[in-house]
Order: sequence, then C-alpha cells, then structure tokens
Amino acid sequence: MKKIIKEFIGAILIKLQPQKVEILIKKGISFNVKNELSLSERFMRSALLKNAEKNQDFDMLADYHENFWKETGRKYFSDKENVLKDFFLPNCLPVFEKLQNILKDTSHEFHTIVEIGTGNGDVLDYLSAEFSQIERFIGIDLSVEQIKFNKKQYVENIKIEFVAADGFDWIKENGTNNMIIFTSGGVLEYFSEQRLQEFFSYLNKLGTSIFIAIEPIGANIDFSKNPNSQPYGVERSFSHDYARLFKNAGFNLWHESKAPGKMHEDYFGVFGAINK
Repeated sequence: MKKIIKEFIGAILIKLQPQKVEILIKKGISFNVKNELSLSERFMRSALLKNAEKNQDFDMLADYHENFWKETGRKYFSDKENVLKDFFLPNCLPVFEKLQNILKDTSHEFHTIVEIGTGNGDVLDYLSAEFSQIERFIGIDLSVEQIKFNKKQYVENIKIEFVAADGFDWIKENGTNNMIIFTSGGVLEYFSEQRLQEFFSYLNKLGTSIFIAIEPIGANIDFSKNPNSQPYGVERSFSHDYARLFKNAGFNLWHESKAPGKMHEDYFGVFGAINK
C-alpha cells in the first residue's frame, strides 16, 4: 500500500514539476546515493520506474541507468572502495582459475582483457598481476570522472588503460578476436535484452573470444517459466537469462555457478563462455 501511495504521489509531482523531472532523469535514478534525493524526488523516482516498467519501455529503463552511471558513477564508487576485498576475492576467483587453465590449453593467443564497468579499477589491477601472459588490460566505464580518478590511481601500472566510453560502442570500434571481456558485480543488468543479445552476437562475429559475466539475478525469477529478461529490485535493473543469450549468440558455456547476492532479493550468476 505504501508503495502504491508513493507512486501515486510521484505521478502527480511529475505532472506538476516537469523541469525537475528532466533534471532528475539526466542525473540518473538507479540509486539514491548518500540519501541525496529529497522526499519529492524519491516519489518521482518510484513513479518514473513504475511507468517505464508498466509500459514495457525497457529502452527507457536502460537510458535511466545509463544516465546514472555517467553522471553519478564516481560518487557511487567513492563509497565502494572494498569491492575487490569484500566481493571479488571471496566469490569470483574459481571462474578466473578455470580461465587460467583454458589459456594454458588453448592454441589461441589471447592478448587483451577488457573489463566493462570497471568502477574503481581495483579488480582489473588485481587481474593484471595474476594474468602475466596477457599484454593489455583495458578498463571501460561510462563515468568520465571515475576514469580520470583511475588514471591517477593506477598511473604506475603500465599494463592498464582506462577509457571513458560505452562498452558496446568501444568494442564496435576496437574489438578484435582473441579478446577476453568480463563484468564483475553488475554491469550487463543495465542493458536491455535486445541490446545485450546484439552485443553478444557482435562479439561472436569478431572471432574467438571469451566472456566472463558476474551479474545479479532476481532470486524469485524462474527462466523456465519466462525466459525473457525481467526488471527486478529497487533499481528495476534487468535479470537476464545469460545462458540462453550466450547460446543464441553462438557461445558455449564452460562455467556456470552462483555467488551470494547483495540482499535476499538476488544472487550473482557467474558465467564463463567461449565461441570457437
């Protein structure tokens, strides 16, 4: 009932304050970072997310999220300085240990590891030391401010490059075969299903590539009943059926497991995929 009332009030405020709505959308509404949103802005946020989902305008939802990470990403990550220690090391190492074995056994010479949604760069920095056989490590993020910070933070690590860009757009301009792409902790959840499928299919056309996706999935979502991508949680980001989307694009899974989620509402799906 409280949620319905909040959305009702938000809908009224949207009509009364269109200029404020434009500012809010441009800033991004994925999270209420540091409780900076006023009460009226929180009501509008709820109504905007609800309307987009109700109308199944998933491109609009994706745009909301893109705006957030462009404009507010650095502020968000300034409170997330222990991603490596608190999430990655306890939960994500098995898939990268398997990756090491794949690289030893394959005849392909993989030369680059690309992290889409690199955040504060600490995971990429860690992997640059663990995968000494890889020549280049590229961290991509939508936030210009975050990338500026990373370049200063890791200036001594000559193996790492940081780029402010959309990950898919960067791959279209710079992607080659024998690249390894990964996401860690939630990035692809902000892609619409159509765009994510297009992304995987484009990678497949480039030649041999490996993809590791570590992404949240709603705990109550059953893809056997509905295989389509579905919004969930406070953000209304997307739970994707990654196994199906990889397969549709011509990839084979070499790893699939689960890691604990942020709360009881989700878990992290850990997927390793390769095309040959």
